[in-house]
Amino acid sequence: MAGGVKRDRDGNARAKPTQDLPRGRFHAMFENFRDELDEHYDRRERVIKVSRDVTAQSKKMSWLTLRRVKELNKDFPQGIHQDVDTRLSEISKLLSTITADVQSINRYRYGNSLKCLEELVEALSFAHYLRHQKVITLEETQAATPADVVLTPHDYMYGLFDLFGELMRFATVTTAQSGQLVGDYERNILSDIQELGCSFELLPQMPTKDFRSKMEVMRQSINKVEKLGYGLVVRGSERPKGWVPDMKDDDPRPSSPV
Repeated sequence: MAGGVKRDRDGNARAKPTQDLPRGRFHAMFENFRDELDEHYDRRERVIKVSRDVTAQSKKMSWLTLRRVKELNKDFPQGIHQDVDTRLSEISKLLSTITADVQSINRYRYGNSLKCLEELVEALSFAHYLRHQKVITLEETQAATPADVVLTPHDYMYGLFDLFGELMRFATVTTAQSGQLVGDYERNILSDIQELGCSFELLPQMPTKDFRSKMEVMRQSINKVEKLGYGLVVRGSERPKGWVPDMKDDDPRPSSPV
């Protein structure tokens, strides 16, 4: 007659000591699976934590540093230049802690946990546009990315999608302060954002929710800058100094079919 299950004082069954458990021929194999999964979840947690911190630093570089720039195609003042370098140094330290975790196939395995790279591309592309009035290339973005972390075309494209929002906010603030669209007679921020938007409209449509959402936000940002420019031309003399347009999402045009 088999002995009963031993339980503790709370009624929970006591686990048998490991050395008393029978070992089958697949026991070692499943122990390896367990160890690999433990390593996978540990790596994923490290990547998620670093991604959150890199996202915060990238947003600070855009919001607290680059928003202080008021002109295009000029080098940054010393104070802003130092702030950008400081943020990038912090990002480099953070990414270096997970460089070994995102090599080879793991770079794609943890792709969804590395959304911070899109935020980093957005900040780098915004800084590049302010300094050179050009769109940063994938190669230039990779060269400017701290640590040995590979950027994918997806990171680059989605980071540029987010650039439209930064350009729209930059155009709104500088126009309110100066009374005109930043740029020169041949090229200003309105013509730049329209040209960039036309290039994105030529992209093959991807049947994903993220892509459709990014495209719709891009079109809204372009439309707001267009309304800003048209308002300056048609009613510019009637605008009081410091006037800022209403940036609510009140676009009367129907959304594109999904």
